[in-house]
Amino acid sequence: QVQLVENGGGLVHTGDSLRLSCVASGGTFSSYSMGWFRQPPGKEREFVAAITWGSGSTYYADSIKGRFTISRDNAKNTVYLQMNNLKPEDTAVYSCAATRTSDSYFLRGGLYDYWGPGTQVTVSS
Repeated sequence: QVQLVENGGGLVHTGDSLRLSCVASGGTFSSYSMGWFRQPPGKEREFVAAITWGSGSTYYADSIKGRFTISRDNAKNTVYLQMNNLKPEDTAVYSCAATRTSDSYFLRGGLYDYWGPGTQVTVSS
């Protein structure tokens, strides 16, 4: 059983940056692909970014490509989401998730085994 806890959310202004982190425990972190998802108010959850185990291949949603960067530190059991040039439409609850697959179809589609509770990111205009 893998437990995930996100932190780093908060209230920022348009154009600001934030770095979210997600710490994993209870499993072999290096053997899991990790993803970030977000759920804007009143909308469905959507894929943001993912990074595979092993090769560390990365995948991004078109809406955030070039502004957000996903990375991982296996020694710290942590995955990060660096968010730059934030916009009001980035306001959402951001959650991390873990899965053993490295298939981009499933990574983008939300087929994960474990989920964190989420952290709120609010971007004011």
